[in-house]
Amino acid sequence: MPNAALKAIFFDVGNTLLFPDRTHILAPLYQRKLVPTIDHWHAIARKTKNEFDAILQHDGKADHSFWFLFYSHLLHDLDVRDDALRDALVSATRVSANWCDIRPGTRESLLRLGQRYPLAVISNADGKIADVLQRCGIADCFVTITDSGLVGHEKPHPAIFEAALKAMGVAPEESLYVGDMYSVDYLGATGAGMQAILFDVPGAYRESGVPRVESLEELERKV
Repeated sequence: MPNAALKAIFFDVGNTLLFPDRTHILAPLYQRKLVPTIDHWHAIARKTKNEFDAILQHDGKADHSFWFLFYSHLLHDLDVRDDALRDALVSATRVSANWCDIRPGTRESLLRLGQRYPLAVISNADGKIADVLQRCGIADCFVTITDSGLVGHEKPHPAIFEAALKAMGVAPEESLYVGDMYSVDYLGATGAGMQAILFDVPGAYRESGVPRVESLEELERKV
């Protein structure tokens, strides 16, 4: 858990603060009368995260994107063989505007945390994540918002973490990063010298021994 020197908290956005608008993104599946449940979605997320983490750590195959793997697994489960459909789902999911599902109480938790620590964002996005956060009513909770689409480096590259730390004026060891992917968020942040904790809604890392929470309320209790 974070140490006593903590001076700032940085957040990922996707699958941490905001979640995909599944009704919009999965519309092509719904048109085929295929409606994956949230439990199925989480099961695929657990499988894909563990597979993607192994690829990124050991093989460095960055071209094997998380969402390509995710939808490959999902369509396989649904017995659908359609590369064009898979690619369309991947493309829709990578548009930041389609991440607009916000959990009840998110703003309230961020405001409480913000009374104790300055808050910031570090997100792999398309240069428009600040606009999305604004539309979802939480942009004002953050002192700075660092978007890979504007910085030119994606997590886990240390440059995006360094840019965010510089913008906030805090040292890495005084900072906590909260994100949902072990290989991208946890290893990226700790590699840059930050403290880190996983935001693990689907429970992909329950047996990993890595610091994790499943809600912002749980995070509040731990920091």
